[in-house]
Amino acid sequence: MRFDSKASARDHVWTRLESEGLAAYPFPPRGRIPNFKGAREAAAMLFRSPLLAGARRIKVNPDSPQRHVRAEALRRGIEVYVPTPRLAGGFMLLDPATIPAELAWQAAARAAWERFATPMALGDLPRFDAIVTGCVAVTPAGKRAGKGAGYSDLEFAILRELGHAPAAVATTVHDVQVVEDFPIAGHDQPVSLIATPTRLIAVAEPLPPPSGIDWAALPADALTAMPVLADLARLRPR
Repeated sequence: MRFDSKASARDHVWTRLESEGLAAYPFPPRGRIPNFKGAREAAAMLFRSPLLAGARRIKVNPDSPQRHVRAEALRRGIEVYVPTPRLAGGFMLLDPATIPAELAWQAAARAAWERFATPMALGDLPRFDAIVTGCVAVTPAGKRAGKGAGYSDLEFAILRELGHAPAAVATTVHDVQVVEDFPIAGHDQPVSLIATPTRLIAVAEPLPPPSGIDWAALPADALTAMPVLADLARLRPR
């Protein structure tokens, strides 16, 4: 199904997840990156791909459906870097060197990060071997629709501002979250690999990533609400 906007694609996906009983806790799925039945299987499918073979450090979004990705990465000895929700606290590290494998699932939960995660200064963020992000809707061509707040796209732009080369971006979603098409803007971050509970979709020709932050387009209170942006602004060349 084709949609004329990201908003209509989101509404379609949220409605299907709710009406068909495909959503998982937390409820309701609407208004968030939705958790879904089969999230564990989608994460397992992702780790079958060459993308994560040999990965040493990855960035993973903090949302519920990708908890399985965070936990499995820790079990495999992969460093997991997570942005704090709404970027209010910048980025944190879940380090498998200090987290026993038997505690990986617990440590992968956002509520446990005060115990298990280490805050990271922007200048200390390493280059990532891969990035995993959440979606509300995604297309086989790699177009991504988040929940509409723009934080995930901003995370990618921050890395570009820091001089990081673009890394391959993957997502884990339910099969019903894969739709035919919708329009995206120039600041929207595309994906190059989609893992569902039943299949891997490698994007044949990945779309170009955004080049950085459009500082002029940020809300007036952005630097106050997200101190990580104020830190980044101080690091920028004058």
